[in-house]
Amino acid sequence: MQLTNEIRDLARTAESALSDIFQKIDDTARLRTEQLLDVFREERVSESLFAPSTGYGYGDRGRDTIDRIAAKVFGAAAGFMRPSILSGTHALTIGLFGLLRPGDILLSITGAPYDTLHGVIGIGGKKGSGSLSDFGIEYVQIELGTHGGVDLPAVGAALQQYKDRIRVVFLQRSKGYQNRKTLTVEEIGAAAAFVKKEAGWNPYIVLDNCYGEFTEDREPCVLGVDLMIGSLIKNPGGGLADCGGYLVGSEQAVALAANRLTCPGVGLEVGASLGQNRNLLRGLFYAPHTTAQALRTAHLAAYIFQQLGYTVNPGPFELRSDIIQTIRLERGEALVEFCRGIQSASPVDAYVSPEPWDMPGYDDPVIMAAGAFVGGSSIELSADGPMRPPYLAFLQGGLTYESARLGIMAAADRCGPKK
Repeated sequence: MQLTNEIRDLARTAESALSDIFQKIDDTARLRTEQLLDVFREERVSESLFAPSTGYGYGDRGRDTIDRIAAKVFGAAAGFMRPSILSGTHALTIGLFGLLRPGDILLSITGAPYDTLHGVIGIGGKKGSGSLSDFGIEYVQIELGTHGGVDLPAVGAALQQYKDRIRVVFLQRSKGYQNRKTLTVEEIGAAAAFVKKEAGWNPYIVLDNCYGEFTEDREPCVLGVDLMIGSLIKNPGGGLADCGGYLVGSEQAVALAANRLTCPGVGLEVGASLGQNRNLLRGLFYAPHTTAQALRTAHLAAYIFQQLGYTVNPGPFELRSDIIQTIRLERGEALVEFCRGIQSASPVDAYVSPEPWDMPGYDDPVIMAAGAFVGGSSIELSADGPMRPPYLAFLQGGLTYESARLGIMAAADRCGPKK
């Protein structure tokens, strides 16, 4: 690749400075891999589970075993992981429609959710298309506190104001398209404990866990989350799952979500695996390692772009609870060049030059670099951002640190020092 010596030298300097951080990331990956292999052994994973099923999928042992493995790996009582779930947004839709009923309130305590959920909820003028709002479900939002965490006094006030009409308390772990801090497992657990203590009833704690899986030594289900939801073309698919999503949590919450996945009275008893069991299990096996590669990539990007004068979040030496790195580029042209740099170092479609476009479900034109083996996979090196000030690049993924490193250097070469 045509990279300047200055950028190559800066990458080597970054790696030396980040060596202790990289060691901590590797330690977490080792622990989570051991935990995962214990579950695989307990569930007697074998070649026979890879056999595909068709039609209704009755008697698909592989599918049923994967459901149990998903629950155990994430520290939940029950769960399911299915290739028929199209995306993280689809998985969240299944969970929210499964738990909420007309007249209920959905209370978000981490500010506005990711853009693609606006249409699901029916906010921002997006009504009339079968959203939660169309079914008489009210939405209430509480912004994060000035410290960047959950504003517990405001949450307590909302619980008192709306009382048992609040059926779901919703948290989003990662920043989405906002430049906020990511919540740690401990912070999510503290918020869940606060809600359960303050509420005189038992609302469901629902977590959008996208981008956060395997970044810490445990998952939020062990600290009181009732339904945790994510996508398999992000961390837990390990870059090998072709599609799919998961929902894990309490037995009651999972059963209600399962009835929405298929239909009431059927739940998890059906669902053809269509030959995807092998990819789901193999991807889950790779997930702790692949997530570690993505975390290394994020730290490297933070260091290099901070040295070039850009504002980055998180900083290069901050420990992380998700794989997302933001870089404030200030100019639309710089955001475009950043994404083109990432694309140029991709294993797929490296010759393509990304352009902003009106992606379905987003409020602004979005530019996206995604030279991935799986379409839209954001555990593979990708970068995207809405074309609006301050022109933030949202970087995530990296199947191998070695290739992702090249992508970061190519993007830095194109952007150059901040002007």
